[in-house]
Amino acid sequence: MFNHFLRENKISAAILTIIRLYLGYAWFTAGLGKLQSGAFDASGFLKGAIANPVKGPDGNMVYSWYVNFLESFALPNIDVFNFIVPWGETLIGLGLMLGCLTTAAMFFGLVMNFSFFLAGTVSHNPTDIFLGFIILTAGYNAGRIGLDRWVVPFINRKVGKNKAKASA
Repeated sequence: MFNHFLRENKISAAILTIIRLYLGYAWFTAGLGKLQSGAFDASGFLKGAIANPVKGPDGNMVYSWYVNFLESFALPNIDVFNFIVPWGETLIGLGLMLGCLTTAAMFFGLVMNFSFFLAGTVSHNPTDIFLGFIILTAGYNAGRIGLDRWVVPFINRKVGKNKAKASA
């Protein structure tokens, strides 16, 4: 019943728009600030996450696989991450604020939120993750009051035509 309300109700679409705009503004301003400064460097953050990993009550690393990923992949490819993080944050924010490809933007927003969370940064990530899952669960309805009203049907028509061509 709640899923039906979340995914199809017009009142829900209005509430989702407010949540979407809130999250979008937060993502957009975070990314834009990094882009405008021109000096964003994630290496310090990554080195800190590697040096001070999340530990459980027994003192052992909780996410050793993630620390290994940061150490063996992210840090050696820091230039890629220095590009992806600010542009990703900016584009996620833009997608959410405009309601364009909302579910894709929110999916990648959640990937980034979980990445920060796994690295030990709590901050506002739990709230953003909670609100992000609401947006993701709502699907199309989260972007109904936005560009998704026109973008999603256009994409569905294109995909339908391509499927028809492939089966012919």
